Amino acid sequence: MAETQTPENASTGSSVLITGGSGLVGRYLTAALLSAGYTVSHLSRNAGTSGKVRVFRWNPDKKIVDPAIFDGVDYLIHLAGASLGEKCWTKKRKEEIVASRVDSARLIHKIISESRITLKGYITASATGYYGSLTSERIFTEEDPPAEDFLGTTCRLWEEGADLFADTGIRTVKIRTAVVLEKSDSALNRLMKPAKFGLVIRVGNGKQYFPWIHINDLCNIYLMALKDENMSGAYNAAAPEHTNHNDFVRTMAGVMQRPVFLPPVPAGIIRLMLGEMSDIVLKGSRISCKKIIKAGYSFQFGNLDEALKNVIPG
Repeated sequence: MAETQTPENASTGSSVLITGGSGLVGRYLTAALLSAGYTVSHLSRNAGTSGKVRVFRWNPDKKIVDPAIFDGVDYLIHLAGASLGEKCWTKKRKEEIVASRVDSARLIHKIISESRITLKGYITASATGYYGSLTSERIFTEEDPPAEDFLGTTCRLWEEGADLFADTGIRTVKIRTAVVLEKSDSALNRLMKPAKFGLVIRVGNGKQYFPWIHINDLCNIYLMALKDENMSGAYNAAAPEHTNHNDFVRTMAGVMQRPVFLPPVPAGIIRLMLGEMSDIVLKGSRISCKKIIKAGYSFQFGNLDEALKNVIPG
């Protein structure tokens, strides 16, 4: 895997507290932060230590968190959230998905406000699902409003939790993340599973767009958000190369040296299997990354073929 880039004049010694630090993005980001000279700690349901990272216990469901945890913290990165693709979207699961993102942010804000703790910055994950589950020819920018479907509503509420910090004068950055390409524990890994049986599978009509980003680029955007005091508000974290599902699968098949199973799995079967959650794979639109590029970011992996060759084992 290619190395993440260390931002110029990185704030070595600054302290970063991460929620969701044991998740996919959290693990990579923690390594990148440590490499850049930051002191990193995690909030988790289980306290302890993990290498150079101290892990503090919290339970956002029961609103349990020690205010002393935030003493000396310069930046807070909020990655915690129940997985969108782990379980079917029952009413209960939808409530869990929203609460795990929103209630935890509100709890942190309440604690730091009551304890009068000063942060240099609050950076939250969000998702390109902000723009909704649809396929259109529109290229969505950060100026577009949130959709009113489940994903759009979830992301809107997620970001409104972050706005609480902005409203109290804390520099706040919201990273609207596309599908993350990573070799072992990502959505890409699940797409690759049928290839173990010799074939790469397509789903739906294949015209749905597939916004993506390499894990290294995502981590570097977070690093940039920490360092660049001019960054605030929402930024799309999606690679500049737009691709639809058919093109993505063909490129993946080429890198894996596997054939593409010609008849795609019909959308009706996917909906029968996954219910409303099928929107994640059956729908998708193009996402603009012009704002983050204008802010000074240069993508390490802007080409899908190069990105997949980097993350798919040879």
